[in-house]
Amino acid sequence: MNILQNILDESGFDRMISRLAHEILERNQGVENLVVIGLRTRGEFVAQRLAAKLGQIEGGAPVQTGVLDVTLYRDDVRNHLKQPEVRATDITFDINDRHVILVDDVLFTGRTVRSALNALLDIGRSRTVQLVVLVDRGHREVPIRADFIGKNVTTSRGQEVRVRLREVDGIDAIDLVSTEA
Repeated sequence: MNILQNILDESGFDRMISRLAHEILERNQGVENLVVIGLRTRGEFVAQRLAAKLGQIEGGAPVQTGVLDVTLYRDDVRNHLKQPEVRATDITFDINDRHVILVDDVLFTGRTVRSALNALLDIGRSRTVQLVVLVDRGHREVPIRADFIGKNVTTSRGQEVRVRLREVDGIDAIDLVSTEA
C-alpha cells in the first residue's frame, strides 16, 4: 500500500471537528434533543470527539453519545466465508423523537450507512437522522448523501481513504493510498 497524498494532519483534523460541530449547532439550533451515535470502529471515536466539542461550544451542555455496530445489518455479510465479528451496540438512551447525528469516517458506496439506518429503526423512531462523515469519496451504490462533510476527496476504485485516529492508530491523519500493486 502506497500513500499518494496526506489529506489531513493532526491540526487540520481538530479544525475539521470544530467546523463540523459549528455546522451541526447551526442547523439544529443548539444541542437540545440531540444525540450523537458513531459507527464502529472509527466513527465511534469521531462521535465522542464531536459530542465533546458540541458540549464545549454550548457551555458544557452534555451531549449523549452511543455506538452502533451494523455488522449483522450489512447486505454483504453472507458473502464472507468466515464468521463476522459482531461487537456490541452501545446506545443506553432513548432515540425516539430525538435528532440523531450519525457519524462515520468515510462515505463510499453508502451501504454501511444504509445498514446503520436499518439498525436505528430497530432501536427507535428518531425525529431526524443527520449524517456526518469526515470524508466523502464518492462512488455511491445506493442513494445516500451526508448532511455534514469534513472533506470531499475524488478517488478512483484503486484508491482508498485511510483515516487514522489516535485512539486506534496513535495518530490523527487522513491519507489517500493506492491499493493497486
